[in-house]
Amino acid sequence: MDPSATPTHCPYCALQCGMTLTPAPDGTVEVGERPDFPVNRGALCGKGRTAPAVLSSRVRLTSPLVRENGVLTPATWDEALGRIAEGLSSIRSAHGPDALGVFGGGGLTNEKAYSLGKFARLVLGTSQIDYNGRFCMSSAAAAGTRAFGLDRGLPFPLEDIPRTGCVILVGSNLAETMPPALRYLTELRDNGGTLIVVDPRRTRSAEQADLHLAPRPGTDLALAAGLLHLVVAEGRTDEEFIRERTSGWEDARAAAMAHWPEYVERMTGVPVPQLREAVRLFCEPEAAMVLTARGPEQQSKGTDTVGAWINLCLATGRAGRPLSGYGCLTGQGNGQGGREHGQKADQLPGYRKLTDPAARRHVAGVWGVDPDSLPGPGRSAYELLDALGGDVRALLLMGSNPVVSAPRAAHVEERLRSLDLLAVCDVVLSETAALADVVLPVTQWAEESGTTTSLEGRVLLRRRAITPPEGVRSDLEVLHELAARLGVEKGFPTDPEEVFEELRRASAGGPADYSGITYRRLAEENGVFWPCPANVEDPAAPVRAPGAAGVAPASGGRRPGAPVGVHPGTPRLFLDRFATEDGLARFVSVAHRAAAEEPDDAYPVVLTTGRVVAQYQSGAQTRRVDELNAAAPGPFVELHPHLARRLGAAEGDPVAVVSRRGRAVAPARITPSIRPDTVFMPFHWPGEGRANTLTNPALDPVSRMPEFKVCAVRVEAVATVKAAVGPESGEALEAGSEPAAATQVSEAATA
Repeated sequence: MDPSATPTHCPYCALQCGMTLTPAPDGTVEVGERPDFPVNRGALCGKGRTAPAVLSSRVRLTSPLVRENGVLTPATWDEALGRIAEGLSSIRSAHGPDALGVFGGGGLTNEKAYSLGKFARLVLGTSQIDYNGRFCMSSAAAAGTRAFGLDRGLPFPLEDIPRTGCVILVGSNLAETMPPALRYLTELRDNGGTLIVVDPRRTRSAEQADLHLAPRPGTDLALAAGLLHLVVAEGRTDEEFIRERTSGWEDARAAAMAHWPEYVERMTGVPVPQLREAVRLFCEPEAAMVLTARGPEQQSKGTDTVGAWINLCLATGRAGRPLSGYGCLTGQGNGQGGREHGQKADQLPGYRKLTDPAARRHVAGVWGVDPDSLPGPGRSAYELLDALGGDVRALLLMGSNPVVSAPRAAHVEERLRSLDLLAVCDVVLSETAALADVVLPVTQWAEESGTTTSLEGRVLLRRRAITPPEGVRSDLEVLHELAARLGVEKGFPTDPEEVFEELRRASAGGPADYSGITYRRLAEENGVFWPCPANVEDPAAPVRAPGAAGVAPASGGRRPGAPVGVHPGTPRLFLDRFATEDGLARFVSVAHRAAAEEPDDAYPVVLTTGRVVAQYQSGAQTRRVDELNAAAPGPFVELHPHLARRLGAAEGDPVAVVSRRGRAVAPARITPSIRPDTVFMPFHWPGEGRANTLTNPALDPVSRMPEFKVCAVRVEAVATVKAAVGPESGEALEAGSEPAAATQVSEAATA
């Protein structure tokens, strides 16, 4: 490797691909391969290769902005920070601490997420903090915790995938969302394994599959329960595993038996022969895995849906064994670490529960405060956004763009506009930052050091490679300055390593124990898997961590006088016991139920949303990269030829998609690869083609995940719609209202 190159990691998805950065003579930064990093082995997608483009001052913020007479204008840091501190202080004095809201992001480093949660609870005293990761993997996290006692996206490393016998990939288009990871599925098939893809669209990932199941959106739970029914009926359960390593089987079995094959075919649209073939492919090899992503998770029953897939794994002995298990393909760059260290409404660092008295005592001891001074749990992400302008009157936002990414986005935009104070820390002037009263320009991934945690639970070190431009500060500096102005002079260091040292102590003994991880180790190793306690009683003895092979839950400490060892980390969880009190995995009795909003005569088609390979999340950064925009210049509506014929729409014609919350307009993309009763829109763009104008904020009762993946819509000829409704981008409609004289599909198109 070039000695001038800095080894680091991509700023985008949760693969956190290894790369190198080398400053070029012209002031730009060159990306290089890093084949020593085992996850991507040098491979990078287009987003990773072009990531340095956003470092350019041409596209990023380099000066604070404050709103004067309705216009954002450049300001000094002193003026901008003063405006925020004065606003927060006065609103708190007038309305109490819970009038102050904080909204974080799954792309923030562990150090930033930790400091943001600490700032909210210690400096502001508010319970009103959550983050956009609630929109990403919260249902899988809730289901994993319920079944196994612990949530880590993948309880095994990616390298295990090619060595298993069968993978069921549910609701993930891995080929476009995490392209370097597709090699693991290719290697699986090269090794003689089989791939089953569950998706209502025949995506690039589905084209790689031995079997593609295309259920109607919102019916994944029925599909999983139906497969379990067939497992039982065909005598394919692992009775020894069920007896020795699980509990709750009888109730779960009874619930599954209500999902007989013909009923499941009627609910899902998946033919019975395909159901039987899926069971055969999954059960015949010695080992198998189920991997879920946003498809089954972003539903108002997402926790139970993931639970149904976990039940399938447990009943067949495909969990807690080598090369078998259930895993969640976490999406955001630090989606795993972001949900572990305190920026979530109900959580304290180390994945501790905010309602647990022992957890409160431990973290309060690290912070040097009275445990009773810590506020209790607050609202979940959408509920917090919905409360803005009501009893939550100010919002400090870091690393998120809810104007594009939140469900019912036109309503969320209205709520943001209604605030007394909106302060945004961002790299670029996102659509949300453009609404702010104060915008603070902050450093990016290549301009700062910090840790992230990949979808494998592998803690990684991103290293600073270049100096940030003058006028830009880090998020840690922002929190330090605001804390000082609000009367807290100590406890918010600006050095990320110093923050991480405190995070280690705060996480010690918790489910996500980082206490044995240091910057030095991360610099020398290709990441360390948590849990990793600081001390091992006997270096020669098997290490002990929650749910690992031969383990009991780790305390994070050691007996006085016991020899000290170095914990190697825990790449594989649950091999001998699960992280529950009795070590047994929990079956959960679940049954199919309808989506919160089913098609009807007025809205006869189902909308589902997702991503495209050249853009990322809300697109705030990738839409500023010329190469990526050339590949994916704007939104589209993917629809089946049958539905297109009903509309009289040709390829590229503008069509409108209308839900009870609003309308979006984009060109038609006609393809037989989608179900005739379903349309698909990517969600990366604002304005007229904003997909999340349409989506339903109905929440899962456990995870509080909104139902992004399923809502009822109609598709209309855009010319008549514009004449009736007007061309305003993202225009909202009252529930049940209909544009006059609009051409519409009166019933769902079917094959």
